Formats: sequence, C-alpha cells, structure tokens
Amino acid sequence: MLTVVRRAVVALVGGVLIAAGSVTPAVAHQQWFVADPQDYPVDGAALLRPGVLLGVVVAVVVTLLGRAAASRLPVPELSAFKPARLLAVLAPWAPRILALHVGLSLIVLSFSGAVLSPTFRAPDRWEALLLVPQIIVGVMLIAGVFVRIAAVAIVLTATGITVASGWESVASTAVLVGSAVFLFVLPPRATEGSRGALDARTLSRAGLALRLGAGVSLIGLAISEKLANPHMARAMLEQVPALNVLAPLGVTPESFALIAGGVELALGLLLISGALPQLIALVTAVPFTATLALFGTAELIGHLPMYGVLLTLLILGSRADSSRALSGSPGIPKLGAAKKAVT
Repeated sequence: MLTVVRRAVVALVGGVLIAAGSVTPAVAHQQWFVADPQDYPVDGAALLRPGVLLGVVVAVVVTLLGRAAASRLPVPELSAFKPARLLAVLAPWAPRILALHVGLSLIVLSFSGAVLSPTFRAPDRWEALLLVPQIIVGVMLIAGVFVRIAAVAIVLTATGITVASGWESVASTAVLVGSAVFLFVLPPRATEGSRGALDARTLSRAGLALRLGAGVSLIGLAISEKLANPHMARAMLEQVPALNVLAPLGVTPESFALIAGGVELALGLLLISGALPQLIALVTAVPFTATLALFGTAELIGHLPMYGVLLTLLILGSRADSSRALSGSPGIPKLGAAKKAVT
C-alpha cells in the first residue's frame, strides 16, 4: 500500500512540475479582462511618481496606526456584534473551509484550461497531462485526504510558474502558496470530523503564512496592475468606466488608479501585520465582492482562494485565543482558555 501511495505521489508531483514549466501567461485580475494585456508592460520608473510615493507613505502610516489600534481594542475586535461571535464555533473547521475553497477553485480552473489561476493557460497539446494532476490535488483538498501532499504540489507548481513567468506572477500565486503552507502546517484531521488541531504556536506559524500569502498577492496586484502600470489601469477604466466609483466627484482615471493601488497596498500591509484580522478581512472583501457584478463568474472563480483566506481570517479572528495566535500578538494564551469568546 505504501509503495502505491509513493508512486502516486511521485506521479502527482512530477505532473505538477511539468505543468509549472509548460503553462503560458495569459491574463491576471484586471488583466483577466483588459484588452491586449501584453501591450502594457510593468514600468518600474512609474513607481517614482510623486503620487505613488505619497500613496506608499500613507499605506505605511495606516498600517502602523492599525497595529497600534489593535493593541487598544478588545480581542476579538468585533466581539460586540453577535454574528461575528457566532463564527467562533467554526474555528476548528477553518482549515477545512480553506481547503474546500482552494480545492474547488483548482477543479473549476482545470476544466477551463488554466493552472492555479486564470492567469496561466495550459497549452492545448499538454492539457490532459497538466490539468489532471491539478484535478487530483483539488479532489484531495475537498476530500480532506493527503492534504499535505496537495499543499506541496501547489507550492512546487507556483514556484515553477514564478521562475518561468517572472515576479509579476506572484500577484496570482502568493495567495495560493500562503494557503498551501497554512494547510501543510495545520491540515484538517480526517479522524476528527475534519477539524484542525488549533495549537497556539502551530496556528501562529500557519497564520503568518496565510497573512503573507494574501498580503503579498494584494501588494503584487497594486504594483503590477496600477502603481507600476498606469497605462493598463487607464485602459481598464476606459474599458469599464463604472470601476471609477469616484468619477462623479471629478476624480480622473489616473488619480483613481493611484487611489485604488494605494488602498490595495495598505490592505496588503495590514493583512501581513496581523492587526484586527476580522475587520481587515471584511474591509478587504468589499472590493473583491463589489466587482462580481461587473465581471461575473470569472472573477468569482479566480478569487475563490482569496475568499477562502478572508473567511478563514474572519473565523479564526472571532475567538480571543485564536485571534491572538493568528495575529502574532504577545502573551498568546493556550487555545481553549478563552471559551467565553464563543458564547
């Protein structure tokens, strides 16, 4: 039996590595929808514009203020709201919920011919070889079996894609890498109803990976699609004018792109900081949800892993003990010592 499992693992990882080296870049996030995205290369010099530099400073200041506020607010920060408190009962199943989001995303992407995200398309002649391993990984995650093997496959694939496609691909792969590392460190346990072992120190390490993955993805999107790519941002806003919700106030597409990039940058830094995990998860979910009306199913499937991360942060942030562990706060108590947070 062990020999069969080993051979299956070797075949799976081998297939995934082949997939990583064979996919071709297509489009990502706003690149999923803008016409001819290849015509808008990233311009590093654009990051030196005064508006960008100001946005970076504001994002850093907001992050520092958020972390300072977190030390003065109650934990969980949304404990005054009953719906937020009720989420606490789901904390042991948070790894399972995240695995379901990632697994479903991988399976749906496989049937659309994409690897890891809509960004990367599998060449027609390699589709079966490349996408079948991804379906297997997705099934593993949904079924809650061999989760650590599935997590390793995701990390290897994302690494291969990044090496082959350049740093811009980090915006699409980082959230998946963070999720995979979280699930490797803190996998759902099939023997206990798919609950995770919420040990404080283990959750602290897993939570750091999750926050880094989501935060780096947001920062990568802010840089590659807006702050360092003003021409793409303008093209997207001209193609879909409704995206500029500040247009009635006289805000130009160029200014709105700077504002949107600054907001994404600030949200990414706040996620990494671990400050106010419930509140930041909810705020981050707003732009990801608002665009669904404009872009529909493609946006939903592409962002399923991010939705899973935000929901995981919201759930784990709803208990005082897991919130402290998740955010890396000092003086982490033993999980379970703050049962009053559940009631």
